[in-house]
Amino acid sequence: MVDHIYLDYAATTPVDPRVLNAMLPYFNETFGNPSSVHSYGQQAEAAVESARETVAAALNCRPDEIVFTSCGSESDNLAIRGTALAMREKTGANWILVSRAEHPAVSKTVEQLERHYGFQVEWLETDGAGTVSPETVKKAICKDTAIVSVMYANNEIGTVNPVADIAAICRAHHVPFHTDAVQAAAYLPVDAQSLGVDLMSLGAHKFYGPKGVGVIYVRKSTPIFPLQTGGGQESGLRAGTQNVPYIVGFAEALRFTAEERAQRIAHVRPLHDRIIGTILEEIPDSRLTGHPITRLPNHSSFAFKSTDGNLLLTLLDAAGFACSSGSACKTGNPEPSEVMNAIGLSREWGLGSLRVTLGAGTTPADVDAFLKALPELVKKARALS
Repeated sequence: MVDHIYLDYAATTPVDPRVLNAMLPYFNETFGNPSSVHSYGQQAEAAVESARETVAAALNCRPDEIVFTSCGSESDNLAIRGTALAMREKTGANWILVSRAEHPAVSKTVEQLERHYGFQVEWLETDGAGTVSPETVKKAICKDTAIVSVMYANNEIGTVNPVADIAAICRAHHVPFHTDAVQAAAYLPVDAQSLGVDLMSLGAHKFYGPKGVGVIYVRKSTPIFPLQTGGGQESGLRAGTQNVPYIVGFAEALRFTAEERAQRIAHVRPLHDRIIGTILEEIPDSRLTGHPITRLPNHSSFAFKSTDGNLLLTLLDAAGFACSSGSACKTGNPEPSEVMNAIGLSREWGLGSLRVTLGAGTTPADVDAFLKALPELVKKARALS
């Protein structure tokens, strides 16, 4: 048995020691409440506003367009629910357009808006690679559309969507466009102006920051209601005492990500390419899921015919490898994920999904060990399925 090898960086990443060091003073030294008037509060508020400026610089936007939240999922909720309700009040628009391959933080929010708030939803189809085409959005959008949401990069299959092109269509129709960039931010540019998005969600723990803190970019003049009411924190959009150390950690993690993006891509891409080439060549009845080229550089995902994906994960873990079967939020579900269904895989293929994602700590030796072990483990999983 090898030492445990972590190959699930799309689920979460370890906190960068430099990020942790930046956070530590705000737990017990500069511990004030940012809403307090005295010097303790002023120091904490200064830290939050400095972090806001750092994030705004990374996203190429104004500091007052940054709202700190508890995670990417909360950011998705605020963006979609808050904007849909505000648009309906402003214009009467009552339709939501959303991809079928979204993270549950988006899809479950939209389903609730449909079931309990009276919105009408049109689910945008993807192609077999999980891509939402601009033409699909162009055909569906109309004056009654309240918001469009299409993720930047898919967490399960790694496909990168043409969000800038979709944003341009939405802008021409004066409809707010949201993108879930939680998975994308680690490796793709998140320049809000170049992308043209109105709302964008991020979560720190995908790029070596702490769990429990996220951001939503909200372009000025975008209609949006708060979901969490109380005090006036975060421009009145997210009441509650700000989590100062985590906000500081988010900003530092995003700053390092922006500065080191090219080096991080150069590290993972050759390993990623080797994993894909070897698995498709050596394991019968295997297929790559997601786009073969337009995908995250650290993300490889597969479907193995007639294989129980959860059993394969258990066998991999026992052999010392931490991987995922699609979304971490889906682990344990005996049915194919919505993404597997969206890209048209049959149940025989969709149940056998495997996601292998790399990061800063991944070495060539890790990949060698994984590729040596996987074929026999797939064979064993098939025999037991």
